[in-house]
Amino acid sequence: MRVLVTGGAGFIGSHVAEALVEHGHDVVVLDDLSTGRRENVPAGAHFVRGDLRSDSTLEKLFGDFRFDAISHQGAQTSVSVSTREPVRDGDVNVLGSLRLLGWATRTEVARFVFASTGGAIYGEVPEGRRAHVADPTLPSSPYACSKLAFEVYLGAAARDAGYPSTILRYANVYGPRQDPHGEAGVVAIFSQRLLDGVPLQINARAEKGDRGCIRDYIYVEDVVAANLAALEGRFRDPVVNVGTGEPTSTRDLAESLCRFAGAAPQFVFADRRSGDLERSVLDPSPIPGLQKTTSLDSGLQATFAWFRDRCRTQPR
Repeated sequence: MRVLVTGGAGFIGSHVAEALVEHGHDVVVLDDLSTGRRENVPAGAHFVRGDLRSDSTLEKLFGDFRFDAISHQGAQTSVSVSTREPVRDGDVNVLGSLRLLGWATRTEVARFVFASTGGAIYGEVPEGRRAHVADPTLPSSPYACSKLAFEVYLGAAARDAGYPSTILRYANVYGPRQDPHGEAGVVAIFSQRLLDGVPLQINARAEKGDRGCIRDYIYVEDVVAANLAALEGRFRDPVVNVGTGEPTSTRDLAESLCRFAGAAPQFVFADRRSGDLERSVLDPSPIPGLQKTTSLDSGLQATFAWFRDRCRTQPR
């Protein structure tokens, strides 16, 4: 297949692009490098620098290439940024995505895979429960609203024009290449802070000093497996939860990383961040071809090792 990977210079997108190249597919990466890095693009992939919101960029892209499938990973991904700048969030995540969908339908791209959010789209998930794909969607941040809005557009395209898609609702994804300097990606942020000898900040779940928010952490390699299955048409359902179903507090996560780093725990405590959910845990959909997701301990060890090795080879 010839596959377009939007956001393919970013964290998740670059891993998806890399796996597609390894599987022998012809890969084109579109990324504006606003958060992605050129060095993340795998060797063997064709790189196009451009913005989803640019009609001229998309016209040239779809004029130059005929795609069999699209893996739409490109997005504004920060909940806190979306809260501060909801218009920017909607411009990227809704209008940019709609421009891409328009070209996909006009050029008869056979498969469209959309990276959505399970970690924000369901709203608060009560204690003892996991969010199921059939549960009501109750977004409480502009980021979750924009992701859900495009899901609805995809559903309308399927009903009106018979255009099929697969929606992957990600839990909290972590792993190598995640940006440790942004506002999202607590595993990356904590890993870099441990290497810098800086205390880890625990943002409150409800009250300052508690163990922090509860999240479902999924390793990036498992997310890649879900994307490959979707691009190959192996999911039966149009909407899929990509997670582990295991709840982990921010402090539990921090303590585990300290253990793998061989560092004494040093924490500072902060108030709850605007837009943060207290608890988000998914009821994971089975991923065809993947018997078991990566354990949190194994994923954290591999992620911290990557950051440690990068720190050794690229002194900061």
